[in-house]
Amino acid sequence: MQYIDEGAKTGIRECQYQFRHRRWNCSTVDNSSVFGRVMQIGSRETAFTYAISAAGVVNAVSRACREGELSSCGCSRAARPKDLPRDWLWGGCGDNLNYGYRFSKEFVDAREREKSYPKGSYESSRLLMNLHNNEAGRRTVSDLAHVSCKCHGVSGSCSLKTCWLQLADFRKVGDALKEKYDSAAAMKLNTRGKLVQMHSKFNAPTSHDLVYIESSPDYCLKNQSTGSLGTVGRLCNKTSEGMDGCELMCCGRGYDQYKAQIVERCHCKFHWCCYVKCKRCTKIVDQFVCK
Repeated sequence: MQYIDEGAKTGIRECQYQFRHRRWNCSTVDNSSVFGRVMQIGSRETAFTYAISAAGVVNAVSRACREGELSSCGCSRAARPKDLPRDWLWGGCGDNLNYGYRFSKEFVDAREREKSYPKGSYESSRLLMNLHNNEAGRRTVSDLAHVSCKCHGVSGSCSLKTCWLQLADFRKVGDALKEKYDSAAAMKLNTRGKLVQMHSKFNAPTSHDLVYIESSPDYCLKNQSTGSLGTVGRLCNKTSEGMDGCELMCCGRGYDQYKAQIVERCHCKFHWCCYVKCKRCTKIVDQFVCK
């Protein structure tokens, strides 16, 4: 189905946006696993990619239902919110979150559920981790869905409103999952074959949180065994003290500076009615690249 592919691509694009200033920048490679050997490690990065991919499928399928592009579903049939004012109409054609959620759970989780591993094995812990993070991605989309309304009435008086369920912009989903990535919980298997928190002094993760079972590599240098592409040749920010700064991005190896010519829009003017016309300006800027 094209919407599964579309959802996966949405997830990849959002992942690359969220990690554009990190050593691991969600790079894809040309093989069957898309993200390469990095996905073989049960790390925070793997947790994020599973969650954002599952969320992307929910998003794409839910909206395809609303647009009438799938014969198996239509507009949302979500129940009317109890706090919606009585004189507002509940209708319109909302995103079919329920169908998208169920479809993603059935399809995305299928590749994990069809596997069987010995109890207590590393493979069984990865299976549980992947299923947990898939669900966290779906729940994030569900948590951020909101009621959207449109006014009706004479001269825009808004004497009547029609409301429906609408998914949040996917950037908000990415932002929320990035926060969950930063606070992801380290887990381990207990003797009963269940994932439990490695550090009991912290609050136990919920089904909305991301979990991981292995520490991340540092992603500083190219390493075929871990799938790290390294940061050699990456742009860095000389003035930043964050992860995008040259000190951290380049892992202490130093950086090269060079002049680059960039073209951007400039001298924009609004013309009645109704368009904006801009010129194209060229300027020379300093850029810094990791050694």
